[in-house]
Amino acid sequence: MKTNVTFPSNGLKLAGHLYLPDDYTGGRLPAVVVSHPFGGVKEQTAGLYAEKLAGEGFAALAFDASYQGESEGEPRLLENPFARAEDIKSAVTFLTTRDEVDPEHIGALGICASGGYVPYAAQTETRIKAVATVSGADMGILFREGLGGGQSEDVIRGMLEQAGKDRTAEARGEKPRLERICPETEEEAQGWPTLYQQGREYYRTPRAQHPNSPNWWIARSVDQIAQYSSYDMVHLISPRPLLMIAGTEADTAYFSRETIEKANEPKELFWIDGATHIDLYDKEEYVPTVVTKLSSFFREHLAS
Repeated sequence: MKTNVTFPSNGLKLAGHLYLPDDYTGGRLPAVVVSHPFGGVKEQTAGLYAEKLAGEGFAALAFDASYQGESEGEPRLLENPFARAEDIKSAVTFLTTRDEVDPEHIGALGICASGGYVPYAAQTETRIKAVATVSGADMGILFREGLGGGQSEDVIRGMLEQAGKDRTAEARGEKPRLERICPETEEEAQGWPTLYQQGREYYRTPRAQHPNSPNWWIARSVDQIAQYSSYDMVHLISPRPLLMIAGTEADTAYFSRETIEKANEPKELFWIDGATHIDLYDKEEYVPTVVTKLSSFFREHLAS
């Protein structure tokens, strides 16, 4: 059962889908906020997991981040990690006001970039009682160090210099400069890391393509992304539980592995054998296992 909803976040109106079990007849349910990947929208993998969690007996909210999808915010397609964290907290606030939700039993799930944003928000948002990630990644590290590390610092310094020029250009009335998130065609994707090749297969084909997910981002967002780190204070989530789910073949798996090492108990790293980062977005051979693990985790820690 899906309902269109809106709620405020930092002065903007965000658009969401609230999922309830099909057999819901009243009462207060444990709930989960589900936050989408970089470049994604609520109709893609976040909505898939929200719907499946509703099928397991939870209220689940998938929503579009500020500046993206059907949510308000200018300039369009800005990627601001600090706004993304505020959106998650605002989603929690919204759920606490709903008659269908038990406000003392709210968890959060982040996928890909939101697998960084959700733990980051939860470090200081204690109303989130259980934290889970799927294919989690730290966008700050990804831009500063490159995928897998080893990127020259000159790269991020050059991007930051250009971001300053972009801000000046916008102040003079020019449109924000956009860059592609992943390759647009199979030919362009040749030679790119698996993450980006499979990102194209997911976002730019009928598999998950959506008009509100246009494969662009505002390039000057990098001056906010570069200042952000997802997991520096991950220990503050404890004594609330942290579950991180990752594919053994994911080129982002090191984020989950290293974060679990830093986190305090209770914590768990759950591996999906043979899966890549993007596989966990929607592949039928993997999603049921992920959902079973998530529902067990949230049921244990959000039970009324």
